[in-house]
Amino acid sequence: QVQLVESGGGSVQAGGSLRLSCAVSGYIGSTNAMGWFRQAPGKKREGVAAIYTYGDTYYADSVKGRFTVSLDKAKKTMYLQMNSLIPEDTGMYYCAAGASVVDRAAFDEYNWWGQGTQVTISS
Repeated sequence: QVQLVESGGGSVQAGGSLRLSCAVSGYIGSTNAMGWFRQAPGKKREGVAAIYTYGDTYYADSVKGRFTVSLDKAKKTMYLQMNSLIPEDTGMYYCAAGASVVDRAAFDEYNWWGQGTQVTISS
C-alpha cells in the first residue's frame, strides 16, 4: 500500500515561485512513475509533470521551462518546483503514483493519489 501526502501549496502573485512536495509512505519500489496533476474549478484534471522512478520526465506544454519535477528516492519524496507562475496555474494540485504507468499524462493509469494542495496565483 502506498500513501501520498502533498504539501507546499499557497497563494502567490504572478511571477512568483512555489515548491510542492509529495511524501510517500509505503514501499516506493512498487511504483514505476509518479506525477503531478492539477484541476481548476470547472475543468478536467490535467497532467502537469511526471517522472519515472529511473529518472525520465514528462511535462505538459503549458509548464515546460517553468516547472521542474524531481524525485528523491532516499527521502521518498517527489517535488515540483514551479517558477514564473501565472494565474492559469491556479488549481488543486494532486500527487499520484502508479505501478505500471505507460502514458504519464493519463490520470487513469495511476493507482494511488494524495488529497491535494491548493495553489492560487493572483495577477
